[in-house]
Amino acid sequence: MYDVVGIGNALVDVISQVDDNFISDFGLTKGSMQLIDTERAIELYGALGSGLETSGGSAANTIAGIASLGGKVAYIGKVADDILGQVFSRDLQSLGVDFRSNPMPSDEPTGRCIIAVTPDAERTMNTFLGISTLLNFDDVDAGTVEAGAVLYMEGYLFDRDEAKEAFRLAAARAHSAGRVVSLTLSDAFCVDRHRGDFRKLIEDEIDLLFGNELELLSLYETDDFDDAVAQLRRDCHVAVITRSEKGSVVVTRDEVHAVPAETVDAVVDTTGAGDLFAAGFLRGFTRGMDMVDCARIGAIAAAEVIAHVGPRPLVPLQSLLPADLR
Repeated sequence: MYDVVGIGNALVDVISQVDDNFISDFGLTKGSMQLIDTERAIELYGALGSGLETSGGSAANTIAGIASLGGKVAYIGKVADDILGQVFSRDLQSLGVDFRSNPMPSDEPTGRCIIAVTPDAERTMNTFLGISTLLNFDDVDAGTVEAGAVLYMEGYLFDRDEAKEAFRLAAARAHSAGRVVSLTLSDAFCVDRHRGDFRKLIEDEIDLLFGNELELLSLYETDDFDDAVAQLRRDCHVAVITRSEKGSVVVTRDEVHAVPAETVDAVVDTTGAGDLFAAGFLRGFTRGMDMVDCARIGAIAAAEVIAHVGPRPLVPLQSLLPADLR
């Protein structure tokens, strides 16, 4: 029924452009993702001023990107029965995503990710997970998982034990139905927190891995990219590592392919670049295309999203594909 089913932290993204003083004044680590509490979320939200608000979360961005490329998709996440929860649901559904979650009354509000974008286009994320942390296996509809050719999950889920357990059980359910299980590492700091869990997952349960260069180096605790790739080839069936302007590297146990990035006039905001690259790759993958062409679609999707503020495409991504990739 679906090309890809995504599971992740259902968050509303609040994106604002700031200067470097904002980063230092609030003691933020540029380029990182930090989990924050309610009080800190209110403080940062009030200091940002105006910003773009949209349904978000890493896996949700990827699923939205696949829909923009013409794929059939579903998303599983947890939101509250509040204004932001309604915004999240309507936003995803308007994109053609089958959002499998019933907003429910709770003292925990819908989560949100406050994203500060500096002039160098780097994004610093401060995430209040809210009710998304309460995602558990009861929220994961087994029929939906089994109905997707690929199950796609985000590494951020490993920040809470209940969501981690839902992750593992969903992966087992997908494999029992003969589906492909994929994981995105999400963030180098996330890898630092869960390196052991990720290494075991990659060796035992993950069929298709997504990450960027920093995340890969953190995963194998090395500064040498080639060394990290060599270790990855031993551990993972298929992996795709993005390297910003250097493009991407598709890694299998038999071969490594380097694929160039798409040229852009100016990088405005890197928020969502990895998410949309994964969307493009997965769209090609579920259509049975070769790995290099999958990465080419990923590069096109990533190039579109970094040319403007926000993690979602502003035009139908399918319209940007050359004839040989449609």
